[in-house]
Amino acid sequence: MNRRHFTHTSAISLITLAAWLRTSHAFSLGDLSNADASSGLKEALEKGALSAVGLLGANNGFMGNDKVRIGLPGYLDDAAKWMKKLGQGKKVDELVLGMNRAAESAAPLAKDMLVDAVKTMSVNDAKTILKGGNTSATDYFNSKTREPLSQKFLPVISQATANVGLADKYKAVASKATSFGLIKPQDASLESYVTGKALDGLYLMIGEEEKKIRKDPLGTGSALLGKVFGALK
Repeated sequence: MNRRHFTHTSAISLITLAAWLRTSHAFSLGDLSNADASSGLKEALEKGALSAVGLLGANNGFMGNDKVRIGLPGYLDDAAKWMKKLGQGKKVDELVLGMNRAAESAAPLAKDMLVDAVKTMSVNDAKTILKGGNTSATDYFNSKTREPLSQKFLPVISQATANVGLADKYKAVASKATSFGLIKPQDASLESYVTGKALDGLYLMIGEEEKKIRKDPLGTGSALLGKVFGALK
């Protein structure tokens, strides 16, 4: 009798606990301590950033991803289509592959700087980001790291693109295209163009990871992330 009563009571307790865990409105952002809010966001940022860097820094991280693959800019992309029709497709493909490989080689350099940006984040920054949109954390990364990362990426990408035989031809054609307003001035330099696109891809993928975490914080396997982002539901 006691055993049956215990089992029945335990079942009711488990059901009640499960219902409580699913009731996110019972726990709000205001109930979180500053430490929890800050720690939870920092954990989310680091997870998202490192995941994005890992994906992009792998072989075909850029080339094999339609969302971030780097193509030729504006007018040059249109010109490339004609070059392919004229039998110059191999040269175009080599240039595009070289640009994407350069971006892949630079991506891992972002790791330390992104982690440092997380560590130096203030509590106020954390709460502002938590209350922001689906990519507000990514926007924070962009504002804090884009310029220094650009300086860090550029030499690596310059070295990588130096091995691409068409780099000089790209610059010659691009400079003419720029004078006619067919491409942006900053895109006239192959190195600068690839650096900018590599960073665009990095923040895009960080944003994708951030959206995943916000949508399913418990899916990360972190109780703290579940607590912090669950409070936003």
